[in-house]
This record gives sequence, structure tokens and C-alpha cells, in this order.
Amino acid sequence: MGGIMGGKCFPFAIQVLRGRWFTIFASLMIMCGAGTTYIYNLYNKEIKVLGYDEAAMSKIAFYRDVGSCLAIFNGLIIEVTPTWLGFLLGAAMNFGGYFMIWLAVMGWIPKPALWHMCLYIAVATNAPNFSGTLGIVKSVQNFPVSRGVVIGLLKGLVGLGGAVITQIYHGIYENDSKGLVLLCALLPTAVSLLFMFTIRNLKKGRQPNELRVFLNFFYLTIVLALFLMVMTLLEKYINLTAAVHSRSAIAVVIILFLPLLLVIKEEVTIWKVNKQSPTNVNIVPPTDQLVTVEKHPQLEEKSEQKETPWFANIFNKPERGEDHTILQAILSIDMFYIFLVTLCGYGSALTSFEQLRPIGIALKYHERLVGSIITLASVWNYYGRVYSGFVSELLLMKWKLSRSIMMSVVLLMHGIGLLLVAFPEIPGAYYVASVIIGFTLGAQVPINLAMISELFGLKYFATLLNCASLTTPLWVYLMNTKLTKTLYAREAAKDLPQGVDPATVKDLSCSGHHCFRVSFSILASIAFIGAIISLQFARRTREFYKGDIYKRFRVQRFSRGDTYKRFNGETYMKFEDGVKAPKTEMDQSSSNKAPGSAQRWEG
Repeated sequence: MGGIMGGKCFPFAIQVLRGRWFTIFASLMIMCGAGTTYIYNLYNKEIKVLGYDEAAMSKIAFYRDVGSCLAIFNGLIIEVTPTWLGFLLGAAMNFGGYFMIWLAVMGWIPKPALWHMCLYIAVATNAPNFSGTLGIVKSVQNFPVSRGVVIGLLKGLVGLGGAVITQIYHGIYENDSKGLVLLCALLPTAVSLLFMFTIRNLKKGRQPNELRVFLNFFYLTIVLALFLMVMTLLEKYINLTAAVHSRSAIAVVIILFLPLLLVIKEEVTIWKVNKQSPTNVNIVPPTDQLVTVEKHPQLEEKSEQKETPWFANIFNKPERGEDHTILQAILSIDMFYIFLVTLCGYGSALTSFEQLRPIGIALKYHERLVGSIITLASVWNYYGRVYSGFVSELLLMKWKLSRSIMMSVVLLMHGIGLLLVAFPEIPGAYYVASVIIGFTLGAQVPINLAMISELFGLKYFATLLNCASLTTPLWVYLMNTKLTKTLYAREAAKDLPQGVDPATVKDLSCSGHHCFRVSFSILASIAFIGAIISLQFARRTREFYKGDIYKRFRVQRFSRGDTYKRFNGETYMKFEDGVKAPKTEMDQSSSNKAPGSAQRWEG
């Protein structure tokens, strides 16, 4: 650090802020701010106090779900607007929606009409789709070869975002849920505005230690997850003081900024490599071979072609892995498979996750224990997201296993967890089932998004990543309300004394092992069907994944004037934009070329 501190702090700071690792840090902060969707239950009582009945509250909750799930429209807007404008729109919607709700619960404006409140909550919960989609899309485009890892890491932080905001809220307001609404209006808005010009597309290139750096990010997020889990459990069993809440909020903020130290460390290495003396610079190639880059007529012709409209060649689809238009991707058989897998997996997983509390009550567990189990399931949801992203990426790199095989394993696990709920006579079944349901719910998300990016390209990824889950609210409604709750009411009616009409009972409640047996057996069957469909999809895409699906992102072209440098045991190739690639990979590439031929270096 001495060379940096010696009068060159400002240029180094500019390098950090413009670097690719700072974009990941900024995306992590954005994802934490996008967690407001998950804390509706903490402030909905303030809305109910305004005088809305149960039917009105159900309608408000429905529009909350509609706002959070209609992300495809956000993706379409992002496709045609600059990145900073997408963040600005998200910030404006977030502030506008939550601020109007806050004014209402504070009594500073008259009680909003029901459709007004539905509009406010829909706008507020739709806003994170701008920042969340932009954070994922730009990160995947900047790190296309590590996309599974990137998606898992960022989606995991969304799951933790609700707990992060909750800890900060307790530290500032303790238990004033009206203050939580104001915090939801201010905090995500400020984060989006702060990083709106930082997250952007960078020049192509890779660093030799890319996966190791992501692992370090992963370890730091695990620290955050464990701390949040401990604090959440303590709050359920101990009445914590305001001072403890304040210290907890400060600790959360400190842990959130720990990845910034990792960013600075990586940028220090790049700084020192770039500032090495000329005596340490070698000319490429080290042999007498000349490296030339010849223009290819077909490539020239392809690059000069004008971009076709979005509606052109709808049924004339490109190869898998190439950039599809939105309609080409939506109308493809591959997207239909992904849609079916999402329907069977995510629909049943969300339904089972929402029923964890009624399941615990039906099995006669203590309310506090049930709350702790749900908290742990939420933490396992985070672990499912990050682990599935990392594991599916490693399986793809080492053994060329498609992500749909990983999805089949996840859905098989999910079906087993659902069967444990259907037959809870097994000791500890409820605890194990909650862990499995939480883990598999999270694990499906990065696998699905990574598959979409790999099969249909990254050009319209902002829209396509939201297509598979577009109808999820409908299927969750059918599985949850029409299937699970209906069958639960039927089982509860069996517990009534003989002669009592179930229609006359306001709140039917069921107790015993039989309450969810039929409904969760059906949900388990749906999950197993999804696993079979995913296996068939793996067979369909087997040849595609056997090849090098990331080859187009690893190939760089160099000329005689390019240089490489050695630093800390790693040999770096110098790109025009300062990105480095290991020389060993380049030498392997050159050894496969005939002398005197046109070459492309793998970087």
C-alpha cells in the first residue's frame, strides 16, 4: 500500500470506483435494499389500523404480490433505457409508494381509498424489480463465465435484505413499525441513487483469480447470514434492550461493508501490476512466432449487418447460446420446458413455504418455536441460493453437467421434504422438512436464471429472466388457496363435533397429522413431475452443455505489441483496459496453433 499512499490516493480511488469488483460490491448493496418485499408482515398492522377489513387487507396483499411478480415490464423498460435511468425510475417508485403509505399511517393525509392503497403497495413492491434486475444483468454481463456464482450470490443477498433492513429498523426505531415504512422509503432509494452510475457494462476480460474472489465474497455473506440468524432467534426468546438493537444495527452495517476491503485488496494487486517497471515487461509472444490477427470475410460481413427488429425471424431461431430476441426465446421449446419446471418447482415450493406456520400450529408446536423454525427456513433459503449457484457452476466446469440435472436433484429433495410434511409421524419430520423446503425454494432461483442466460444469450436477459416466473402468482394462488387451503378446511371439518355445520364456523382450525396429508402428497407429486421434466430437459440439452458454452466470452485477440507481467506468482496479460488474463492459458492456446497461422489467444 506504500506506493499507493505516496501521493497517488486519488487515482487509486478512481480505479477502485471504476473497477469491476466495485460493481459487484455495489450490486450486493443494491440487492440488500431490494429485500423490502419480504417484510410486509412487519408493518401491515399499521395499514389495518386505518380501518380496512380482512377482505380489504387480502386485496392489498394480493396487489403486493402482483407488484413484486410483474417484473417483466421492468425488464422491457430496462432494455430500452440507460442503466442510470432504470435505477432512477426504481428509486422514484420506491420512494413514492412507501412515502404515500407512511403519510397515511401517520395520519398526515386522509385515509386512502382501497384502490389507492393497492396502487401504493403495488408501486412500492414493484420498484425493487428495477434495481434487482439491473444488478443481476450487469453483473452477469461483466462476469459471464461465472454467471451461476454471480446469480446465486446476488439472489442470496435479496433473501437476507429483509433481515438486514429489519435489524437497522430495530436499531433506529426499536419497535415503531410506522418508522419501518419510512425506512423502506428512504434506505433502498438512497442506495439506488448512490450506485446508479457505478453499475454498468465494462469491457470484456477476466482475471485469473475470479472464482477465488467470489468465494471470498461468499464467505463474508455467510458471516452476515449467521449474525442475522443469531440476532433473529435471540429476539424471539429474549427482550433485547434498545442499546443492544443499536449495536446490532451497527454490526450489520460493518459486516455489509467488509466486502469493500476485498475490493480494495484486488484493486491494489491490479494497481501494482500496471505500475511495474518496464524491465519486468516482456513482449508477447516469447517465441519467434508472429501473432497476427486476420480479418475473416464472414465475420466482417456479419458485423456489418444491420440489427434486425425484435419481431423478425420469430420462428427462425439461432443456435442455443446465441442471442435470441424476446419472442424467439419465449416461443421456443426450451423456454416451455423451463416454464414447466418453474411451475412444478417454484409454485409448490412457495405454497409449502407459506404453510409452514399453519403446519406447526396443526402439529401443536409452541408459537415461539414455530416462529424460530420459519426464521431458520428463511436462512436456509439464502444457503440454497448461494450453494446452488456455486455447485452448479463447479459441476458445469468440471464434468459438463447441465444445470437442469442439478434442478432435478433439487426438486427430488423438495418432494421428499413435502412428503415429510404429509407424513409427520417420523420423529423430527417438521424440523427437517422446514430446512429442506427453505433450501430447495432458494436453490431453484439461480439455476433457472443461469439456464435462461446460457440458452438464450445475454442481449435481452433483463426481460427473459422474468419470463419463466411471470405466471407464478396464478399457480401459487391455485396451489395455495384453491388446493391446500380447501383441503385443509375439509380436514378441519372432520374435527368438528357431529352435527355442527362447517359453514357456520368462522375460522376452521385443524389439529393432527392428517391436516396436510392429502394436499402435500399432491404437491410432492407435482415436484416429482417437475424433476422428471427437468431430467428430460437435461437429455434435450446434453450436447449443448458438452461443448464450451462460454467460449465466446473467453476468446480475446492480441497483436505483437501486447505485453504480459508477472506478479505474486501469477503471470498477467495486459489488455487495453487493464484487465488481466493468465499467461499459462495463452501459452496453451498458442501451442495448438500451426506456426505462421492466424491465432486467437485464450484469456
